[in-house]
Amino acid sequence: MRNHVTYIFLIISGFAACNSKGNAGKQISTTVKRFGSITGIRQDKIPYYKQLHANAWPGVLKRIEECNIHNYSIYLQKIDTDYYLFSYFEYTGSDFEQDMKKMATDSITQRWWKETDPTQIPLPEAKAKNQVWTEMEEIFHSN
Repeated sequence: MRNHVTYIFLIISGFAACNSKGNAGKQISTTVKRFGSITGIRQDKIPYYKQLHANAWPGVLKRIEECNIHNYSIYLQKIDTDYYLFSYFEYTGSDFEQDMKKMATDSITQRWWKETDPTQIPLPEAKAKNQVWTEMEEIFHSN
């Protein structure tokens, strides 16, 4: 059974501080943690994967936001003859593990994963952990 807590979003090092306005208009300090990960993608499934994400399900997008995920992006790159997906997002919550459990138990998100999982090819490190995405180490960030 896949560990969905680490499935979608895998931690890389790196912290930054930012300010955001609360409901009362007061400035509150929020810690931002950046995440990046990589996985392979089946070449014949690229059009379907792009179509899914061009019309991402509103329930999935809502859950991502509810789990304190922001600036979530996925990129596609061909290297030699293989294709890879790179994902990036920023987490602003205070309990990443709990937010990922919340996401993993969401029925809409689970259905979404049933669509996206078959398109992806885990790298050996992720496959050994029964995961799809491999975490990446952040080595540079500039504001």
